[in-house]
Amino acid sequence: MWQAVAGGDRRDANHALAAALAAGATKQQAAEMIGVGERTVYRRLEDVKFRHRIDLARAELVSQAVGRLTDASTAAVATLRALLEADSESVRLGACRAILDLGLKLRESEEFERRISLLENQAAVDPSRVKAG
Repeated sequence: MWQAVAGGDRRDANHALAAALAAGATKQQAAEMIGVGERTVYRRLEDVKFRHRIDLARAELVSQAVGRLTDASTAAVATLRALLEADSESVRLGACRAILDLGLKLRESEEFERRISLLENQAAVDPSRVKAG
């Protein structure tokens, strides 16, 4: 997946190292992939800015995955909807259950999000209305 940064500068190696760690490589794997010693990886991880770079890279990977899941969700909904017309009664029943279950969860999630947003807005306007836990 990652290649050693032969002949590259330290910044390239740091970028590749952060990307490898963000993608889930162990410290040892990342060191081998990038072509640095394992001790170098540990030393870099002591740097708050470097760890922040890993966090940002990981957040970007998660964001990309969420985008792909959202895209796939559209196809999944179309498939469930088509299954409502299947010849098999058990297939139609399964599709109905899935649609109702997922619809309920989505509605609960949206309601939860709306309520949190309302509380955040109230706190921003009047912080004294928010009780300390």
